[in-house]
Amino acid sequence: MCGRYSLAGADPFDIRARFPVGAEVQVRRRFNVAPGDDVLAVDADRDGAPRGELLRWGLVPPWASVPRMGLSMINARVETVAERPAFRRAFERWRCLIVADGFYEWLRAASGPKRPFHIARADGALFAFAGLWSIWQAPDGSKLRTCTILTTAANAAIAPLHDRMPVILEPEHEAAWLDPATPRSQLHEMLAGLPPGATAMVEVSTAVNDARRDGPECLSPPSPPSQGELF
Repeated sequence: MCGRYSLAGADPFDIRARFPVGAEVQVRRRFNVAPGDDVLAVDADRDGAPRGELLRWGLVPPWASVPRMGLSMINARVETVAERPAFRRAFERWRCLIVADGFYEWLRAASGPKRPFHIARADGALFAFAGLWSIWQAPDGSKLRTCTILTTAANAAIAPLHDRMPVILEPEHEAAWLDPATPRSQLHEMLAGLPPGATAMVEVSTAVNDARRDGPECLSPPSPPSQGELF
């Protein structure tokens, strides 16, 4: 499961230096990216050249009757992505990089609100989620470009929080992930996800629990427990 993530730590100039998003695409810091938001991504044009785009998070298949279907398709499981009708063609042809520097997962507490954790690469580097994108056309001819994030089984560091995690691609795999000619067997080899030793996790403020909040307070340390509260 990946339901929230961040692109908060890097200067937009550094993001453009790391990924080929182009000068015309808006790049801004995001502390609490949520489903339905426009997200920074890199896909390939018809000639195979990488390009930056803003895609709506929540993939809407071309055959969908209404765009709200995308809110139930923010993630695609690596185990079934090649077979599911909603994702099969996108997995074959329309893969993308979704630019991020961390994601959130929650520990369910015995009482009170869930405790959020921010998870990132241990080296603090920018990274790309493995994503898929698609185009949905409305009856009036307008087009909506959407995306989903692939997930895999959680590594040992994340498993105490959730049994799934988003796939973070290794930088050397990003070009091949975008290339529509990459063999399917090679694609699956890229989708193992971040190993436990490369994973950093820190508890953060419950401000991130509210999808309407998108400021630095989302990454602040958690409030101290009330008197008598141990955890």
